[in-house]
Amino acid sequence: MELTGNIVDVLNRKIFPGKITFENGVITKIDRTGEDIDPSHALSMTGPFIMPGFIDAHVHVESSMLIPSEFARLAVLHGTVATVSDPHEIGNVLGLDGVRYMINNGKKVPFKFYFGAPSCVPATTFETAGAVISAEDIKRLFEVDGLKYLSEMMNYPGVLHRDPLVMDKINIAHSLGRPVDGHAPGLKGEDAKKYIEAGISTDHECFTLDEALSKIVYGMKILIREGSAAKNYEALHPLLGSHPQMVMFCSDDKHPNDLVVSQIDEHVRSSVKYGYGLFDILTAACVNPVKHYKLDVGLLQPGDAADLIVVNNLTDFKVLKTFINGQLVAEEGKSLIERVPAEIVNNFNTTRKSPGDFSVNARNDGAPVIRVIKALEGQLITEELHEPAKLFDAKLVSNTANDVLKMTVVCRYNNEKPAIGFIRNFGLKRGAIASCVGHDSHNIIAVGVSDEDICNAVNGIIDYKGGISAAFDNNVEVLPLPVAGIMTNEDGYTIAEKYTRLDAMAKELGTFLHAPFMTLSFMALLVIPQLKLSDKGLFDGSKFEFVDLFV
Repeated sequence: MELTGNIVDVLNRKIFPGKITFENGVITKIDRTGEDIDPSHALSMTGPFIMPGFIDAHVHVESSMLIPSEFARLAVLHGTVATVSDPHEIGNVLGLDGVRYMINNGKKVPFKFYFGAPSCVPATTFETAGAVISAEDIKRLFEVDGLKYLSEMMNYPGVLHRDPLVMDKINIAHSLGRPVDGHAPGLKGEDAKKYIEAGISTDHECFTLDEALSKIVYGMKILIREGSAAKNYEALHPLLGSHPQMVMFCSDDKHPNDLVVSQIDEHVRSSVKYGYGLFDILTAACVNPVKHYKLDVGLLQPGDAADLIVVNNLTDFKVLKTFINGQLVAEEGKSLIERVPAEIVNNFNTTRKSPGDFSVNARNDGAPVIRVIKALEGQLITEELHEPAKLFDAKLVSNTANDVLKMTVVCRYNNEKPAIGFIRNFGLKRGAIASCVGHDSHNIIAVGVSDEDICNAVNGIIDYKGGISAAFDNNVEVLPLPVAGIMTNEDGYTIAEKYTRLDAMAKELGTFLHAPFMTLSFMALLVIPQLKLSDKGLFDGSKFEFVDLFV
């Protein structure tokens, strides 16, 4: 097959008119048909431009609520040809079987999924998960399944204190020549140095430029994240100007309605608008992940796999065609990847709750002061507030006037009493929302204005053994997620539409958050400071210890 157009040779930092020939999925020849084009002039030209495909350098496919084969059908529309995918979400539910479910399903479609070996299953010992992945399991995933890297090491206190179990996993990866991904939000100075010296090579959790620069000093590569809830691009994009060889792009978590709209192409467009060098941008989007993880993804050179995209111009990056291993997988906004059947696997063992399960008795010392989680728009980190509790019939209840709402985490793996906390910045004036996508153990997490609404939202998820829901006045809407309780095997576009309707319903109930369900899912993520809620209670992620609801 032959393609003609303006060829964007990122490795050699040249743009020129030419023709690319590929056979059996491999580029056999690149013919130049004209002189080099100045990159600044190319930005004002119309295409077509032929260039390497984009790579998402860190993503949890599960957060799209789609199985890998469906995720691929949407991602190729945006020029993504490969992902560096951490399957620890399904790993926390189903262990090795879950990881292999992702690998096997991903192999059914023409897309390059590079799954890592999950390093933290369970993520912490302070929550109930569905499985354990041991150091020996990780070794098997490397040696038997051929996985290319150790996924994000979230237990940064364990790394700093050189915990033997944590170091065993890191050492296994190093002994087999696998890079180790990091996860160390807010870590700077000597702690960052010690964390990186353990052999951890990347971090996608930086939320300030100062933090990112302090890690780059010690040789760590920074992944600039722009997902559905966590949005760090605005803080970190100056790295493209100062350290382009140390930067990659990632989405981390992307809900289906957002995945329909954009993926790594969003990073690229934004970077061009800021005026960064085209080749520096494309090095971050295409080249750096290939080199760092040793991926089998082509970079538009003779002998490479024909993993390439054709775009309309170098400012909009509208994808006209996407090829993976020489196969046309997307054209003019239409995915050409066929749907594949997929089985249902799950681990869900709790039963329906009653409103009384969510009540909290007041103490006998008058109006109590309680710890309140402060959610932050666009961030995974939270803050701890101390607020006077609202009481009704000697019970702690939501205070909609102050936007301090009751929150719960319900264990999905057995029948235990729900954990209760309070949270600010969800803005609900009525009803409740709930999700079984509750990082990282994927217990049920809900927030609402009354115990009845919270109970109805939670029971909606229990009835379907996984999903997201919204409830008000005994009306419950549920988007079922039967695969591990966190994904569906339905069509990606159908799920995007259903999710959009449920998101709109949540906003009708009063929330002002851009992605309320995604933000909710991270309120149980104990490895991100500061205050979070697990199924076992309130947790201080800075000190890695439980704290009492009452101050």
